[in-house]
Amino acid sequence: MLRHHAEGGSADALHQLAAALVARHQHEEALALHRRAADAGHERSQVEYARMLMYGIATAADPQLAAQWLLRAEAAGNPVASYLLVVLALGDGGVHDARFNQRLLAAVQANYPPAVRAAAIHFGRKASAADQVRCLQLLERGAGLGDAVCARLLAERLLHGEGCTPQPEAAREILQQLARHGIGPLPALAVPQLHAPDTLEGALALDEVLRPATAQPRCERPRVMTIDGLLSADECRLLIACAEPNLARSRTVDPRTGQPQSLEIRTSEDASFDPILEDLALRLVQIRMATAARMPLANAEHLTVLRYRPGQEYRPHRDYRPPGSLELDQPQAGNRQRTICVYLNEVEAGGETEFPLPGLRIAPSPGRAVIFENLLPDGRPDVDSLHAGLPVERGEKWLATLWLRQGRYRAY
Repeated sequence: MLRHHAEGGSADALHQLAAALVARHQHEEALALHRRAADAGHERSQVEYARMLMYGIATAADPQLAAQWLLRAEAAGNPVASYLLVVLALGDGGVHDARFNQRLLAAVQANYPPAVRAAAIHFGRKASAADQVRCLQLLERGAGLGDAVCARLLAERLLHGEGCTPQPEAAREILQQLARHGIGPLPALAVPQLHAPDTLEGALALDEVLRPATAQPRCERPRVMTIDGLLSADECRLLIACAEPNLARSRTVDPRTGQPQSLEIRTSEDASFDPILEDLALRLVQIRMATAARMPLANAEHLTVLRYRPGQEYRPHRDYRPPGSLELDQPQAGNRQRTICVYLNEVEAGGETEFPLPGLRIAPSPGRAVIFENLLPDGRPDVDSLHAGLPVERGEKWLATLWLRQGRYRAY
């Protein structure tokens, strides 16, 4: 019956049939049906068709064309379209005006959970007590909308008295509710709040993420720098909460074949975020990391979050890719020029990042970034970039990594 109505040209039926086909992974037909419904003015299909164009689902990725469809849906009052336009605007994706703050506000006012989450984390980085209250209020709103990540972040803030007086009973109540859904507590961490002095109080100002943080040089060969407090406690918790359900045994690239495989050199677990799995909050964290590394996010491979348990390690290795590996993964982007890693939690003992040739060890600290070069200035691999993740002795180590290529890797 639904297909009959869709064949008759009903925009609602076309949208519903396309959504059902997506659920069955029949993306090519779904793309065509969403396009037909979008042409007929169905705003939700305009959004879904644009989303498929953004992520290259059953078609080549085309963020510029996606932006055109999102603008049409936004003009019809769709808040999800406004939210996705923010994602594109902050990723060189075809929207070049400066209305991303107003667009995010519109999506927050419409109670779109990913927008509420992103705004909460944004205000959580600001120094004023009023902005800390805004962060808590938005996390509470997101939790009330069913967003489990907001609920986890809220529970941690209430438990530790971040932006408020400690409220352990309220925190325990939230944690008990999450436990009934199989969601456990987050690792302990305490990130010093290093707020920029020119942060705008009380304002959504997403362009603040584009201001590079000051790095401390640690070594000249290989070139290594660190930044303390690059990510806030909320941002560290966000990465852990989003990665945790998707963790799998870490793999490394075979230098002979270029194929990924599990080896004893690397015994951690990790989760990589394809752009289709990213929300705006995750994207903003990655922009902050790429900006700190003085490179555009478009050059970054997928964000990877790793967990090391006691005894797990990553033995000495280099991040630049062997030729066989590059041929299989966007060779036009070049090799991995730079790496940025950020520690996400407190490690009881062990887990340092070691550069054995210069004799440099960097201890884990929540929010601390380590940035290093993999290539020499002339583009050749730097063999001195050898480094290792030393074994965790007690506790766990969580780490987020972006590998940044010489050229553009992402569509936006």
